[in-house]
Amino acid sequence: MLEIRKETENDYKEVYNVVKTAFETAEHSDGNEQDLVNELRNSDNFIPELSLVAIENNKIVGYILFTKIELGNNTEIALAPLAVLPEYQKQGVGSKLIEEGHKIAKKLGYHFSIVLGSEKYYPKFGYVPAIQYGIEAPFDVSSENFMAKKLNDTNTEIKGVVRYAKEFGI
Repeated sequence: MLEIRKETENDYKEVYNVVKTAFETAEHSDGNEQDLVNELRNSDNFIPELSLVAIENNKIVGYILFTKIELGNNTEIALAPLAVLPEYQKQGVGSKLIEEGHKIAKKLGYHFSIVLGSEKYYPKFGYVPAIQYGIEAPFDVSSENFMAKKLNDTNTEIKGVVRYAKEFGI
């Protein structure tokens, strides 16, 4: 039975290995995703409630992190990274991590989640090209890969260029 829960300090080493292993076979990877997670945990943009692990048989098999971004005058979130051990991929682990993260983010009052990722994977969770909301990437990227999901309704106009945590190096 798959369990999704908040990451604890005791999970850090295992999460590091899960992220590293998951991205070794990823189509798009710079090889530093596991180090980025460590840096983000120590940043002002870290949201402990949105650092989640997926556990099966007492083993961490997946991880997701949402961190704060600035969008106009608002603080919203970015999904990065999502990592699932290769032998657990295509079994719904990533889906459960994303859905639980969205549920928590909604409760925390965030309006938008941003992701840079596969146009074949993320739309099934409600992500659409961010430009549809007037949200722009701070770098050159295909609009089909830079996506946003509306989590909560807002009367405030939230649009502009995303400002990521400095740890992303963007």
